[in-house]
Amino acid sequence: MKRSAYGRDLGLSTRMLLTMFTLGLLYVVFFVVMVSLLNVGIFAVVLIIGVLAFVQYFTSDKIALLASGAKIVQPDQAPELHAMIERLAAMADLPKPRVAVIPSPVPNAFATGRNQKHSVVAVTQGLWDRLEPQEIEGVLAHELTHVVNRDVAVMTIASFFSMVAAMLARFGLWGGMFSGGDRDRNSGAPVWLIMFAVSLLTYVISYVLILMISRYREYAADRGSALITGAPEHLMSALQKIASRITQIPQQDLREVAGMNAFFIVPTSVKKAGAELFMTHPPLEKRLARLAEISREMGRPIDTTF
Repeated sequence: MKRSAYGRDLGLSTRMLLTMFTLGLLYVVFFVVMVSLLNVGIFAVVLIIGVLAFVQYFTSDKIALLASGAKIVQPDQAPELHAMIERLAAMADLPKPRVAVIPSPVPNAFATGRNQKHSVVAVTQGLWDRLEPQEIEGVLAHELTHVVNRDVAVMTIASFFSMVAAMLARFGLWGGMFSGGDRDRNSGAPVWLIMFAVSLLTYVISYVLILMISRYREYAADRGSALITGAPEHLMSALQKIASRITQIPQQDLREVAGMNAFFIVPTSVKKAGAELFMTHPPLEKRLARLAEISREMGRPIDTTF
């Protein structure tokens, strides 16, 4: 199957481009304000942020693996998992990614890496133990589609910007608590208050943009999985099992991997109610409905009641 048959999603590509462009404009304004308030040279600010971004970009996969507790495994350590990923990667016309296993009972998986040649697909032990082989293939194909679409790299960059804004907002708040009330000469407002407000606004806008990518990229990856495997019902079954069994996992185990929710195929907070606007993933019902529609388009109608 050619990559063009299911590959880069135009809607996702447009959203990623729009997000990066908007973030670029936002941070031009953000850093101009910060430089004017803190009296720091533009070159110094650009250098610091550039170094941090460089480190973040080239170590993103290592950071994600460390945060999740995932360990890279060799073919002799997980032969069946390696064989599945190798076959699916060949079908997706991708270089075989590295393979990692997370020693957690929480059934889940994620993909990370700065590009297709430096990607990693990680699955939890809980996913391997609780799902059938064809369901695991549906999940792995979903994660490989993230690699095809390159949305993992964009998510990493966008998340980095939001973390910088959140950090500066925190510094501004602490500065207000311990400062002597220094005021900006032009506006008369305390410098710490302006810094806090600008950082907070930047963080909120960044977070909304991240959510816009995060939800849509899951739809795109679901579609990619359906087309790679040719069996959307397997991913549908996997999503339902993961969502239902996460509710049976002890809270302590869920908290250990909660930091990876934006990257997991199903967030560990699935059982918590919340407005869709603030969810990192689309509602399960909508994902299943779209997969059912894809299945009908493929001539494999599914009689499903949500």
